[in-house]
Parts: sequence; C-alpha cells; structure tokens
Amino acid sequence: MRTHRRPTPLDEQRIPVRTALAAAWTSFMFLYIYVDYFHLHKPGVIDNLRAGVVFEFDISPPLLTLMLTSVAIPALMVLLSATLPARVSRTTNLIVASLYIPYSVFNAAGESWDWAFFYILSIGIEVLILAFILRSAWTWPRTRSDAADAAEAGLLTSPE
Repeated sequence: MRTHRRPTPLDEQRIPVRTALAAAWTSFMFLYIYVDYFHLHKPGVIDNLRAGVVFEFDISPPLLTLMLTSVAIPALMVLLSATLPARVSRTTNLIVASLYIPYSVFNAAGESWDWAFFYILSIGIEVLILAFILRSAWTWPRTRSDAADAAEAGLLTSPE
C-alpha cells in the first residue's frame, strides 16, 4: 500500500550577492557572444568580413583590440565580482554596468529596420541583465557595526 505525501516547500536559500553578480555577468557574456555569432548569419556579413570590413570599419589591429576589450571587460567582471572586496566589487559593478547600457544600445546604431526585432530583443535582454546587476550591486546588504547594534539597544549614550 502506497501513502501519498504532500510535497514540502523547497528550501529557498538566499544567493550571495557575489554569486548573483557573477552569474549575471556570465549570462550577459553568453548573450553578448551569441548575438555577435548570430549576426554572422545576416546576409552580406561574411562577404564584408572577407573583404576586410566590419560594419563600416576596415578590420585593423586597433579595431580588433577595441572589440576584444568590449568582450574582455564583461568577462573579467565575472571574476572581479566574485573576488574583489565587497565595497570595490559593488562600485565596479555599478560603474561597468552603467557604462554598458548605453554601449549595448549603441551597438544597434545603423542597423536596418528589417532586423529591428532581433536587435530590440537582444539589446532588451542585455539591458535587463545589466539592470539586474545594477539593482543587485546597489542593494548589496550591509553588515551592522557593533556601535550601531549598541546604539539601537540603548547602550551608548550621546554626550549632552
């Protein structure tokens, strides 16, 4: 004879901010790279690459260095979010995510309206991930100091 047990609620453990930030930057990186990869499927892109042109720019060492930097910064943010001291990590995440929002939107400049949905969707998701990073870094929980605990308990008196 089988008895039916009611399912118990799942244990919802709080994810550490560092882990959430590293996961968000990882998600951003996957999306960022795949958008570039799927862009290669757009008619004419491969022909332009073979001709030595990306968008309107000639392929050159400075251009490739700029492109590498634009991918390397979010990749490094995965590591930095997990390893920097909390205050530095928070500040770095706030600055870098803030700078990447306009950068992500700018990447659609000059694209044809035929591909608007692709770019709106991909950039929209990128911006949502960056907004999550900003929110997570901004609301990073603070630890209470012993002085604050004592003051709240009424153990410290202010000089009169």
